[in-house]
Amino acid sequence: QVQLVESGGGLVQTGGSLRLSCAASGRTFSRYTMGWFRQAPGKEREFVAVISGIIGSTDCADSVKGRFTISGDNAKNTVYLQMNSLKPEDTAVYYCAARRGSALQTKEWYFDYWGQGTQVTVSS
Repeated sequence: QVQLVESGGGLVQTGGSLRLSCAASGRTFSRYTMGWFRQAPGKEREFVAVISGIIGSTDCADSVKGRFTISGDNAKNTVYLQMNSLKPEDTAVYYCAARRGSALQTKEWYFDYWGQGTQVTVSS
């Protein structure tokens, strides 16, 4: 069983930055694909970014390209989501997800483990 704990959310003004962290139990990051998803009020959960801990490749949604960066730290077993130039439409609960393997999958159904989420609110 993999446990994921997100942190780093909060309230920020438009144009500001936040860094989210996802701490995984066990030796997860180096053997897993780790993703970030978000869910805004009244909307479905959507893909944000993904990283393959095995091959190191990353991908992110078009809506956040150039602003968000996903990265990982093997030693700390932690995945990060650096969010810059934040916009009000980035307001959502952000979830970390994991699945053993190397695929850069962007679909929710692929991931087996999920964190409880961390709230990000961007004020205008």
